[in-house]
Amino acid sequence: MKKVYHESGVFHVSGEAIYIDDLLINSQLLICKVVCSTYAHAKIKSFDLSQAKELQGIHAILSYHDLPAKNITGPIVQDELILAEDEVTFVGQGIFLIAAESKEIAIEAEKLIKIEYEPLEPIVTIEQAMAKGSKLHPTQTMSCGNVEKARKESQHIIEGEISNGAQEHWYLETQISVAVPGEGDDMKVYSSTQHPSETQALVAEALGIKKMDVEVETRRMGGAFGGKESQANIIAIYAALLSQKTRQPVKLRLSREEDQIMTGKRHPFISKFKIGFNDEGIINFYEVNMHTNAGASYDLTMPIVARALTHAENSYYIPNAKISATPWKTNTASNTAFRGFGGPQGMLGIEAAIEKIAFYLKKDASEIRYKNFYGIDDRNISPYGEIVENNRLYTIWDKLMETSEYEKRKIKINKFNHEKEFYKKGLAVTPVKFGISFNSAFLNQAGALVNIYTDGTVLVNHGGTEMGQGLYTKIRQIAALELGISIDNVKVNATTTSKVPNTSATAASSGTDLNGMAVKNATDKLKKRIAQVIVDEFNKDDKHAFSKIENIVFKNNYIFDKNNTERKISFEKAISIVYLNRVSLSATGYYKTPNIYYDNDKQKGRPFHYYAFGISVSEIFLDTLTGYVKLLRTDILHDAGKTINKNIDIGQIEGGFVQGVGWCTIEECKWDKNGNLLNHSPDTYKIPGITDIPEDFRVNLLEDAPNPNTIRQSKAVGEPPFMLAFSIFFAIKDAIAAVGNHEFEPNLNLPATNEKILLSIEDIKNKIS
Repeated sequence: MKKVYHESGVFHVSGEAIYIDDLLINSQLLICKVVCSTYAHAKIKSFDLSQAKELQGIHAILSYHDLPAKNITGPIVQDELILAEDEVTFVGQGIFLIAAESKEIAIEAEKLIKIEYEPLEPIVTIEQAMAKGSKLHPTQTMSCGNVEKARKESQHIIEGEISNGAQEHWYLETQISVAVPGEGDDMKVYSSTQHPSETQALVAEALGIKKMDVEVETRRMGGAFGGKESQANIIAIYAALLSQKTRQPVKLRLSREEDQIMTGKRHPFISKFKIGFNDEGIINFYEVNMHTNAGASYDLTMPIVARALTHAENSYYIPNAKISATPWKTNTASNTAFRGFGGPQGMLGIEAAIEKIAFYLKKDASEIRYKNFYGIDDRNISPYGEIVENNRLYTIWDKLMETSEYEKRKIKINKFNHEKEFYKKGLAVTPVKFGISFNSAFLNQAGALVNIYTDGTVLVNHGGTEMGQGLYTKIRQIAALELGISIDNVKVNATTTSKVPNTSATAASSGTDLNGMAVKNATDKLKKRIAQVIVDEFNKDDKHAFSKIENIVFKNNYIFDKNNTERKISFEKAISIVYLNRVSLSATGYYKTPNIYYDNDKQKGRPFHYYAFGISVSEIFLDTLTGYVKLLRTDILHDAGKTINKNIDIGQIEGGFVQGVGWCTIEECKWDKNGNLLNHSPDTYKIPGITDIPEDFRVNLLEDAPNPNTIRQSKAVGEPPFMLAFSIFFAIKDAIAAVGNHEFEPNLNLPATNEKILLSIEDIKNKIS
């Protein structure tokens, strides 16, 4: 099959790809500046905008007093003030909106605004929130089996704790929106959002108008990773409020520093666990209490907690479990969606527990992992009651352990570690089982609109958004394959709420699954209409040989009767005939994921349509004197079903893994005691670069693994590879453990920075002495 490259790849390289900041609006365009709180927690005693308003070039300055409708918003729970009133609850919270003729004028106006604060004590960390009882929401608990009984029957019980820090999304394009007023209440909003329909709804609410008056359009984003699922909304609201007030177009684009200060991160977690097992390392029970820093409001914390709960066992069968998660409210920007959506944090606990079992029993952790994998025909029911079907863990494991030469390399590494005093190597293998679907069943739906023009070209509209992941490319391929035409004759249009309404976010790795099926539904309708006309055309001159609709095939730019291939017509000519017969060449499509449900009260159900599986083997080199880590080799074998686009899927696996490596090793957000983010720019916050990628990086897709009941038998691939980076983290732990000849388990949390590695090594040395 001919390789299909990213539909915007050439435009990206040439600079022709148009992002929101590139849009040429008109000479009336105003620039928005958000005046934010410089305190994490404080009362606003007074403010004075008079001098700022008098500055030439200022068209409007809004406070909460000036808002046309309610001063509250939020994606699920509406608990976020659009603009602060009498109190601020995190550094970066919006207080005033400035509309100016230039960025420079807006900055000058901000300097003239006077605000009198009364500082209050902030809550910054999970530990502080727990100490003060600052719960955002009651604890959520999922159970299966009988933990109390299993505790009494277990041969061994150990306990432990592991934590992970926050992670900045660091999309290349910062948050941005342009609002353009139309006639009456009409408002066109160009938004870098993963969820145009939600942005539409919340903009309408903030402006006090109807959804039909607001159109949100998103052609492409310069990255998102979850950070633009809900937190793009407030940016669009701010631009639209000023646009409505001034009746001029308004652009709000955050600087990198503003973006990192104002927006939420991946949720930090602390997981405290107990685990029971036998002499062979088979798990009998697992009890874990997860605590997370939600930030100042709900945002998407509760669905993130839900996914953490449903991924807390990762790839392992646990007959008796009690899994709890508590979100804590702090005076930091509300944390939000990030690739994996709580899954990585939930999985981290069980992976840490398995490592602890291995140290306790003096066994290789790979052995413990393999022994506890979900079974094929039994031992295959998750803690939430879903049967793990089409389990490919064993197939992947067998192939990868052979191709990676795990056992042979383990022997060589042990020899290296025995001979070297200051240099150590580590090796680890970790799996992932990731559920595909939104945890909330109603979100698993999608729409499409497909138009065929009389020259045989096709324009596809759907509800998904393109953020670089290749969704538009796959949708284009799907439409071309279903209609049997060249991909060059298919174009995917910008996502807009005026074409496809009431869409779900492009998230949960389900963009292609949902929107691809909606597009197929539309093309199926069109093919049926076209086939009927062409059958009549084939039959009109021959009364003895009849073509039937069920025998009509669309392939290679032709439409033909598979039982009489002489009856053949080009797609383009066929479309002209269909048009002349006054048959519609436009169709809507719709899809809802079947057989999924969940009872949130009982924490039971079938929330996922299927599971994606993958395994990673990683080897690292460690300098024990400096804490420097070099990634030597990573082997990944990942299950993408019957891939629609191998290039894109491999790219997503590589990118997801490297982003996971950043979270596991070098990306560290630091706040001071007053709630100020200390590293909010690229010179102080490090994301992975070229030298942070494994020197030898081998990524392969599992072959001959079609996925039933999905679009073209494919599987989602956006999020699952992120968790494969655990192999790097545990390889680092393995190398540290070699300092003490694997007698002591290293004390190490995420991210494993140089500093934390050195402290862990020092701790091992102290135990030896």
